[in-house]
Order: sequence, then structure tokens, then C-alpha cells
Amino acid sequence: MEKTTHTHDPAGYWKATIRLTISLLVVWFLASYGAGILFREALDSFKIGGAPLGFWFAQNGAIYIFLALIVVYCRKMTQYEKKFGIKG
Repeated sequence: MEKTTHTHDPAGYWKATIRLTISLLVVWFLASYGAGILFREALDSFKIGGAPLGFWFAQNGAIYIFLALIVVYCRKMTQYEKKFGIKG
């Protein structure tokens, strides 16, 4: 087993954290406001579970995506803590 050493880099950690947070917020915005409101009419031509896709995103899809984003955030933050030598 090879032992890896990570340098303590708070500035790099915050830069990566902010980039991740903004990216996930954009995805969340597109899934909730975008799919549920802005693009609803275009998405309603497709159906999921018998419901129009725009309606489904507004009622269910945005919540599922939000939960997935929480999992992604937790995993990435754990990676960043190890990479940049930050104790979480």
C-alpha cells in the first residue's frame, strides 16, 4: 500500500467548494424552476408514469434530483477534505 500525503491548502479547498456549490445550485435551479416552470410546456409533450413530464418535475423530479445532489455534495466534500488536507 502506498501512503499518499496531501498538503494543507485552505484556499484551494474553498475554491473547489465554491465551484462545486455553484455547479450544484445551477443543476438544482434547472431541475426545479427550469423543468417545472420555464420549460414545462416543452416537457409536457413527454409523459412519465402517466403524468406530463413538466408536472412530474414540479411535483417529484425536483425532489429526487435535490436528494441526489445532497449525496453528490457529501461525496465530493469528503474527497476535497482528503485532497486538500482539511479535517472535516
